[in-house]
Amino acid sequence: MKFFYNIFVSLLISGMKIGAIFNYKLKKGLAGRRQSCDIVKSKFSTDDQVIWMHAASLGEYEQGLPVLEKLKEKFPSHKILITFFSPSGYENVIHKNHIADAICYLPFDTEKWVKEFTSNFTTAIFITVKYEYWYNLLADLKKKGAEIYVVSALFYETQVFFKAYGRWFTEQLKQNVNWFFHQTRHSTALAKSIGLQNSSTAGDTRFDRVKKLRERDNTVEFIEEFKKNQKTVIFGSSWESEERLAEIVATKNREIKLIIAPHDLKRVENIKKIFPNSVLYSGISDAGQMKNTNTQVLIIDCIGLLSKLYSYADVAVVGGGFHSKGLHNILEAATFGIPVLFGDQYMKNPEADDLIAHHGGKSFEDEFFAAPYLLSLLKDDALLKTMSENARNFIDSQPNASEIIVNRILS
Repeated sequence: MKFFYNIFVSLLISGMKIGAIFNYKLKKGLAGRRQSCDIVKSKFSTDDQVIWMHAASLGEYEQGLPVLEKLKEKFPSHKILITFFSPSGYENVIHKNHIADAICYLPFDTEKWVKEFTSNFTTAIFITVKYEYWYNLLADLKKKGAEIYVVSALFYETQVFFKAYGRWFTEQLKQNVNWFFHQTRHSTALAKSIGLQNSSTAGDTRFDRVKKLRERDNTVEFIEEFKKNQKTVIFGSSWESEERLAEIVATKNREIKLIIAPHDLKRVENIKKIFPNSVLYSGISDAGQMKNTNTQVLIIDCIGLLSKLYSYADVAVVGGGFHSKGLHNILEAATFGIPVLFGDQYMKNPEADDLIAHHGGKSFEDEFFAAPYLLSLLKDDALLKTMSENARNFIDSQPNASEIIVNRILS
């Protein structure tokens, strides 16, 4: 099976090279990987003890970060390496403040590339997040004595491990991973059912992160002037369906304020066409401009504000759940004690089911089912208050997963 896995990796590399001709993100990812070895050579020596976290993309990075921060506190002399598979994760983090000594793309999982990369430093602890497994890398790190952990692990029935041909993949995890820290009891049970007894339920580390969001200064300039004490709905990480929902709400209730933060800034032009009288956040020059306008819709045409904007909302609609692309982060909204609405395609987001069970959120088949509920919720102050309290209580009830994980690593 290893032979076929290596063929798969070779095909993946070839496919990405071909795709890069037509896709800008793939092109950036390939270019970044060519620089990865040079980056670690410039930042580390072979004697450096390194704590290395790998994340597929931004969401996984945010899940692993609380653990990485605690490990850095415990091992202040160790250096930190963060690698990404996707450009969306890398591009979002490289330009922000971070704790890493080096950030780069993960080299492709060939034995040659992996050995060349890992020979530049000593990996003391390696963390991979959720379900990002590269088997040549894991084997190489284990051979070199690294401790390997999976943080916020999530197993589900359709993964390769539960297929007739999945035994080799399971054996690789069994041989190379020290411990799996699972998000849910169901994930833990599935792992143990295939012999991964080195598993325990720690919870989702994202809860630790979003709890801390309340403690910072969440002020966003001009938002209070835009709201004018009116109820406000934030459409976070919106796609086309969420923007259609915003259009329905704006048409049916002119008193509601809408803030739309698209998942991709390329969508701003389309949103502006739907709402020609809207205001772009980048176009606001002073607070007086907002005080003197009655515009109903504010479009956020810059990145980095969304998690703070949720603190101003009465209701949040989080994007991605009305199609197969996947639901975006609902916890950043729920932590501020507001109801969260989203589409029903969220198989890889167990927290969505939990928020619904706690009556702090609700999912819908499409935007046309969501619209009447949202309009009704905005008029029902009692229900709005109850759902808001439920959402905050749901966040507060979650265990401190990062502390549980780090204590186990140190034991």
